[in-house]
Amino acid sequence: MLEKIIEKSVNNRFLVIIFTAIIALGGIYTMLDTPVDAIPDLSDVQVIIFTEFPGQAPQVVEDQVTYPLTTAMLAVPYAKVVRGYSFFGLSFVYIIFEDGTDLYWARSRVLEYLNYVSNRLPQGVTPTLGPDATGVGWVYEYVLDGGDKYDLQELRSIQDWYLRYELTSVPGVAEVASIGGYVKQYQVEVDPNKLLAYNIPIQKVRMAIKRSNNDVGGRLVELGETEFMVRGLGYIKSVQDIENIALGVDKNGTPIYIKNVANVTIGPELRRGIAEWNGEGEAVGGVIVMRYGENALKTIKLVKEKLEELKKGLPEGVTIHTAYDRSNLIQAAIDNLSWKLIEELLVVALVTIIFLLHFRSSFVALFTLPMGILISFMIMYFQGINANIMSLGGIAIAIGAMVDAAIVMIENAHKHIEKDGGKKDHWRIIIDSSKEVGPALFYSLLIITISFLPVFSLQAQEGRLFKPLAFTKTYAMAGAALLAITIVPVLMGYFVRGKIMPENKNPISRFLVKLYKPIIHWVLRFRWITIGIAFVILVITFLPMGKIGSEFMPPLNEGDLLYMPTTDPGISVTKAKEILQQTDKIIKSFPEVHHVFGKIGRAETATDPAPLSMIETTIMLKPKEEWRPGMTLDKLVKEMDAAIQFPGLTNAWTMPIKTRIDMLSTGIKTPVGIKIMGPDLQVLSDLGQEIAAVIKDVKGTLSVFPDKAVGGNYFDFDIKREEVARYGLTVGDVQDVIMSAIGGMNVTYTVEGLERYPVNVRYSRELRDNLSAIKRVLVPTPGGAQVPLSYLADISIKKGPPVIKSENARRTAWLYVDLRGIDVGTYVQNARKIVDERVDFPEGYSIVWSGQYEYMERAQKRLNIVVPITLVVIFLLLYFNFKNFTESLIVMLSLPFALVGGIWFMYLLDYNFSVAVGVGFIALAGLAAETGVVMLVYLDNVFKDKMLSGTMRSMKDLYDAIIEGAVERVRPKLMTVMTTMIGLVPILWGTGAGSQTMKRIAAPMVGGMVSSTVLTLIVIPAIYYLWKSGTVKHLAIQLDKDEDNRNDTED
Repeated sequence: MLEKIIEKSVNNRFLVIIFTAIIALGGIYTMLDTPVDAIPDLSDVQVIIFTEFPGQAPQVVEDQVTYPLTTAMLAVPYAKVVRGYSFFGLSFVYIIFEDGTDLYWARSRVLEYLNYVSNRLPQGVTPTLGPDATGVGWVYEYVLDGGDKYDLQELRSIQDWYLRYELTSVPGVAEVASIGGYVKQYQVEVDPNKLLAYNIPIQKVRMAIKRSNNDVGGRLVELGETEFMVRGLGYIKSVQDIENIALGVDKNGTPIYIKNVANVTIGPELRRGIAEWNGEGEAVGGVIVMRYGENALKTIKLVKEKLEELKKGLPEGVTIHTAYDRSNLIQAAIDNLSWKLIEELLVVALVTIIFLLHFRSSFVALFTLPMGILISFMIMYFQGINANIMSLGGIAIAIGAMVDAAIVMIENAHKHIEKDGGKKDHWRIIIDSSKEVGPALFYSLLIITISFLPVFSLQAQEGRLFKPLAFTKTYAMAGAALLAITIVPVLMGYFVRGKIMPENKNPISRFLVKLYKPIIHWVLRFRWITIGIAFVILVITFLPMGKIGSEFMPPLNEGDLLYMPTTDPGISVTKAKEILQQTDKIIKSFPEVHHVFGKIGRAETATDPAPLSMIETTIMLKPKEEWRPGMTLDKLVKEMDAAIQFPGLTNAWTMPIKTRIDMLSTGIKTPVGIKIMGPDLQVLSDLGQEIAAVIKDVKGTLSVFPDKAVGGNYFDFDIKREEVARYGLTVGDVQDVIMSAIGGMNVTYTVEGLERYPVNVRYSRELRDNLSAIKRVLVPTPGGAQVPLSYLADISIKKGPPVIKSENARRTAWLYVDLRGIDVGTYVQNARKIVDERVDFPEGYSIVWSGQYEYMERAQKRLNIVVPITLVVIFLLLYFNFKNFTESLIVMLSLPFALVGGIWFMYLLDYNFSVAVGVGFIALAGLAAETGVVMLVYLDNVFKDKMLSGTMRSMKDLYDAIIEGAVERVRPKLMTVMTTMIGLVPILWGTGAGSQTMKRIAAPMVGGMVSSTVLTLIVIPAIYYLWKSGTVKHLAIQLDKDEDNRNDTED
């Protein structure tokens, strides 16, 4: 069938050229319109349920909100993990779905289950869905600078009511989250003594304010043939409006106003997040959260354009600074890989021209490269794959192999033209030469494509990372295979003409033959020794293999850093602010740092479940050329780490995108995490401390920080039910006073044009800032008396959970383990052994090793199943091509030979085994098989020609046939290898964003191609000789018998 396609393509060459031109134009259009990002979106399909339960402790939030929600969400179809977080006043529930689940379908199903569970939640508590964004949605952050003219409250109002909604309207933006500053709040601080004097309960104050803040409509009135709309204006617009709200009259009929019983001021609302800029002090900022599936580069560009428009409307003296810009990384990554593609094209072009010494023939081979890339972009565009370092990386590692088929076909055409001497029609020569090697080459390219099947089987984060690479490499190779049997023969007919240098006069060919010929003579003389040496080399390879460590993925250098230490739980806002400013100031002092944007606690978004004890400082670095001589990223991190050493602060250094992905997929921000699961928080906390003590001395542990599951501070009011009943009260009456008088309660919101601000009622600070004052808080009774709170409740200070975490409705405590100088796989192996030996777990408690190790283990299990299946498929394809079991087996022998160079090269470069390295070895398997196929095709062609011509009569003839098939055709074999191998060298030299991952993919391919080629050129001829010797010996015996019979007949 393939021979027919080749012949029809040549016979209908005009149509083939037209179709190729159409594909090229389509490819150029789609390439220019393809969305661009730095890396694929590695986040899980997730839906976030965010619930505010103001003023409530984490235990209350867990019992009344988070637990009912998590248990209900466990039944949502395709939900694989339901993770709950209960903070002070906030509940987050993250539903992680199976890969491939449509996000908007998932959101609709979660809404269905929310309707079912809503009646089990406290009155007034309304869960909402978080934005339709993912873990990598934080694409741009900015800071407002008001100088000395504007305070933090005014800047926050500008952010909330001017910038935020305008930026939310930008296409591609899901949400704009505010961080830092103060939200303006009207604070009504009541005096309990005055309330007692006027006999007014605090509930009446709340109700009066609520009923004095509203505008109403009174339908329509007609006056003098004119229609008027009726309004009753009653919105609170100032402090005076609140002060003049009436609470009733005294016995003399004099009105009692709020100002008579309370002090009304404007102050900051309770906050759980602080922003800081360059160590200079608090700041106000905003976070642009990109919508799922949008084009990051385009979205950031539109946001910047919108900000430029909005700057014109900012008050004088207010400026906006960029704190974090993902487009820098995107542009650097794409530019870096695009340049690598250009370098590869030039290198492959140079190799092709040097080997063929015929420019027009080289053009035919090189034509397949841009065409194959354009075909890839067309399919990428329609499949919705972004152009990123992984999708472009797939094309990059395919470039060398894409020209293989064309090179061999052109070289074969050269050979046929040289032999023919102008006797046959030129197009007939092209057809015959293409048909001779085309089908085998098509199958070899198909094998390279099929060899990537294991990558498609990867799941979760590793699947999302490498599938774009696998898709684009597959499309590029499939495009090259299609071009090899369609347009390449046509172009060969037009361009492989004129004076072509015979192979025996080509200096490159003569050099290669001169070098290779004595080697192959020695190999054929000492066949078993050759095979034995190859076997020994293969066995020796197990030595470095045992010394190579393992990790999930090499670090992706994003160009920016994220400093993410953890403080002790229970830290106050004031202390947190102090630590944040001190650490930011130290980091900013390093000459390599451009600016720092620090955050402690959470931004106002459901995508940020950060407690007040968590610091996140985004560090934007200067260009490398501005760094101190000899400074590297690792050295810089070490210097910063040494400079920031505070008691109670556990340092962690990572990168912005990586951290967001890890936090939202496993919840663990460090390379290794341990999740302890069980019912009792105190036991979980104790186990965490015990495990931390055990593993802190394990080799490679940089730091270990256990969650203090009961490290928060609580004022507990244990209500005395009998005493409450004696005064005619209920538990709810007492709790109402606790919530409003002590904690404060937002009772309404003012409407000031487009702005909305809360009105809060509570006791003055001096009446609630110590235990004795709290005990004297008065509770009104139905009879008009007011009873001190200490009569109705036992008040005590206790330790409790600052945050409660759960996974699939089981409570968890986490340990964060940071590593240095060791790979993840080896570390977990050692640590797990020690924990199993030294820690006893009570019944109902268990641990899970998480973080990068969780991904690595999952990927290994999957590849252990799929790789052997793929090898079987490759063998079947080989058998389908050769129609011979032995020949297929001989080609498969090139795979272990490829492992030799791949493993030794990794060992010399000090690379760990990782999913990226695994992808490199998978790619190597197909390339090694192709090398074996090309060698065997040439050996078979010569052997079959001699058999057909009757010149295969003795072992000497077999020897000569192998010499001819191996030596005389060494040029095309080495050309295919050199274009592939040298084409990958620019990747090995590469630096910059994404280079760490691509180097790990390219390293085993380059090393493996070297060993595979050397061993294939030497070992396969020896094996082929041993295999065919039986056939030739039998043929020789048969010929001798025929000769004897002929002699007998003549006699």
